[in-house]
Amino acid sequence: MNDIFRAAANEFRQKGPALSRKNEVQRLYRKSLKILSSWAIDRHVFLDEADILRARFDAGTSASEAKAIRLLKEANAEVHEFTHPDPYCVPFMPGGSLFMRNPPPPLEVCFPDGNYPADAPKILFNADMSVAKKETGKAAVGTVLVDFTKKNME
Repeated sequence: MNDIFRAAANEFRQKGPALSRKNEVQRLYRKSLKILSSWAIDRHVFLDEADILRARFDAGTSASEAKAIRLLKEANAEVHEFTHPDPYCVPFMPGGSLFMRNPPPPLEVCFPDGNYPADAPKILFNADMSVAKKETGKAAVGTVLVDFTKKNME
C-alpha cells in the first residue's frame, strides 16, 4: 500500500478509547481466547488450553507496575506471533457469510419526500448490523472502514 491510500484509510478509522491497565489486560485475555479458538477446533482441547492460559494470566495479577508493563509487552508480542492466518469470524461480521445480508434500506430511500411516519425506527446500524451507540465506541457516524483482510471494522 502506498502512503496516499494509508492516509485515506486513517481518515475513516475510529479512534479507540484510552484504556486503564485492567482494561488492557481484559482485552488481551479476550483476544488471546479468540486466537486460541481459531487454533483449537475441538472444544475439549480449547477448554484445556484456556485453563492453561487463565493460569498464566492469574500468575501476573500481583506483579509490580514495571513487571506488569513488561508482561503486557511480552504478551502482546506473543499474541502477534500466534495470530491465526485465517481466523474464525462470526458469520455476521466482515468476511462472514451473513455480512450485510438483507440490510434495512435507508429511510431516505423509503420516503424520498422526507415525510417519515411517526413510528419509523430512528436507530442507526453499524456495518455488522449491531446498533450504533457512542458509549460503546462503535458508532457508525459517517463512514466506517471495513477491512476484509483483517475481518474487522475500524
